[in-house]
Amino acid sequence: MGTPVALRGRGLVLLIVIALTLAAVGTAAALLMRPAVRPAPDFTITLPDGTDFTLSANRGKVVVIFFGFAQCPDVCPTTLSELAAVARELGKDADRMQVLFVTVDPERDTPEVLRQYVPSFDPRFLGLYGDAEATARAAKAFKIFYQKQPLKDSTTYSVDHSAGTYILDREGRLRLYARYGAGAALLLHDIRILLDS
Repeated sequence: MGTPVALRGRGLVLLIVIALTLAAVGTAAALLMRPAVRPAPDFTITLPDGTDFTLSANRGKVVVIFFGFAQCPDVCPTTLSELAAVARELGKDADRMQVLFVTVDPERDTPEVLRQYVPSFDPRFLGLYGDAEATARAAKAFKIFYQKQPLKDSTTYSVDHSAGTYILDREGRLRLYARYGAGAALLLHDIRILLDS
């Protein structure tokens, strides 16, 4: 004995209605579960000239934040070189971007070292310095790992640290995290979008 044609038709309609309802609920749930763009954590640290620098004072600019140290042999100079290439490609729009290099080695990266090192990549880039406590607060705000590592057969040390770059929009909201090695072209693309939004 077969199922009546009318029941099969109603059953098909019911399945379509259920499927569409589940799809709508799933889309709404996905939108509700999407993480909101949140303001970047604010911090105050010192510029090499001794004046206080507060992150929130840069609203209106796209802000690029990188934590590193001046004696870094590879990650830090590579990242700063890529950001300098981005600034060159942006031309006059680079004035609407602020690159911040926050030292994780305040013992050796004195204000004088930062004053010479960071602007050597681009004169608009700022090196930020803090004592051990201020550095730890700024790093913690951005979930940055850093730790001294003694070098074998040496009296000096290196610093292991997170190698990504944070990019904030002009309203001071965290928008992007660029992994080390993303390249200048990708950074340029994303920063241009934020400058235009």
